[in-house]
Amino acid sequence: MKIEIRLFVWTAPFFVVVGVLYGLFTGFTEPVGYLGIPLVGALMAMIGAYLVVQAKHTDPRPEDDENGEIEQGAGDQGVYAPWSWWPLVIGAAAAAAFLGLAVGWWVFYIATIVGVIGLVGWVFEFSRGQHAH
Repeated sequence: MKIEIRLFVWTAPFFVVVGVLYGLFTGFTEPVGYLGIPLVGALMAMIGAYLVVQAKHTDPRPEDDENGEIEQGAGDQGVYAPWSWWPLVIGAAAAAAFLGLAVGWWVFYIATIVGVIGLVGWVFEFSRGQHAH
């Protein structure tokens, strides 16, 4: 987790400085840049702070060991739902929701309903059927 912490914590001041410089070069006439770029730095700092807190509560990962071997990361990495169609349903619902923003709100509402059905199906996929536990 060390590299992620460095990535987020070290780039936060960069975005703040770039935002201030952007404001100076544009004369603070364009509000999105000189406000938005430092806000990206604030978001990076928030994520970095969260990772610092989590690193104190979790064991070091094999990636954090500079002398680590590939074999140290072996084992289960999570649960993958084999032959699951629910991600496709959620992706189609997201595409239809974006289409609904351009075409009409009625398409967006239908896509939202389909997306909720897809999300519930994906979450409860292992609660029934062939892969129930």
